[in-house]
Amino acid sequence: MSAAFPWLVADVGGTNARFGTVAGPGAPVEDVRVLPVAGHAGPAAAVRAYLAGQAPGQAKPRSAAFALATALHGDHIELTNGAWSFSRAGTQDELGLQTLLCLNDFEAQALSLPRLRAHQLRAWEASPPAAGDVAAGTVMAVIGPGTGLGVGGVVRAPGRWLALPGEGGHATLAPADDFEGAVLSQARREYPHVSAERFLSGIGLPVLCRAVAAVLGQGEEVGALSTEQIVARGLAGESPACARTLDVFCAMLGGFAGNVALTLGARGGVFIGGGIVPRLGERFFQSEFRRRFEAKGRFQAFLAGIPTALITDTLAALSGAALALEQAEA
Repeated sequence: MSAAFPWLVADVGGTNARFGTVAGPGAPVEDVRVLPVAGHAGPAAAVRAYLAGQAPGQAKPRSAAFALATALHGDHIELTNGAWSFSRAGTQDELGLQTLLCLNDFEAQALSLPRLRAHQLRAWEASPPAAGDVAAGTVMAVIGPGTGLGVGGVVRAPGRWLALPGEGGHATLAPADDFEGAVLSQARREYPHVSAERFLSGIGLPVLCRAVAAVLGQGEEVGALSTEQIVARGLAGESPACARTLDVFCAMLGGFAGNVALTLGARGGVFIGGGIVPRLGERFFQSEFRRRFEAKGRFQAFLAGIPTALITDTLAALSGAALALEQAEA
């Protein structure tokens, strides 16, 4: 092992923080553990808890990369949907790190795309191209409904991969038909701005369900259901409103994904990450997602040529954080 290793990598969302270590150049992420964000005062406390669980005598990390579910500006960092608020420089000093790289979580998720393998994906159609087959200048995009809604892209440049971070989840959501228009109108009674995240995320699914139920005249049926309850009741067929909510979720996610593909010119593929869609199982692949992804009028043929796939490996962003650190340290 090089003296510069091990590296520490983390993927921090609004609910959970995933930690792992990288033992050497190009090595896989190992010793992965998940800690609750709410259970720790900040990233330094969570890192200490993670390291305390490692085998005695294991070397302490010298460099780290944190993928964080928030926009990053300057030294002070606050999670968008979590309680952590901290100084990057202060955390680096507290942990005794030579290097602490902080990046947006979907910057890391995007950087994971070049290293994804077939067993980490489920494609809608022919498998997306492998990284080695992607020509310089080709863009790939990732969209992740988790606690919030992340959006990112990555482009192949000579000798490296460049991430395209952004906050696309907060873009205004558009309806595709009269029913969706009524659902959005209902949601605007709660929120003056209905972003994609307001519907297409863990914090958004209850908002979508209340709006769908109200339009269907079944508001009393759903009450204040959690995201987990909505998914469970919808998949089991126990609630027509919850079942319709899942259908609308998949369809609107497809339309939004198509918008991202057009905006970025993501000919290399659009990948769906996050923790919600994998819970839907076959229902997602039987949904309107792909049809709505392509339903862009004169650009239907353009989108028909772009592959889409579900990322089934929920730890993929850790490899993206490792690639970001690898490229920064090169």
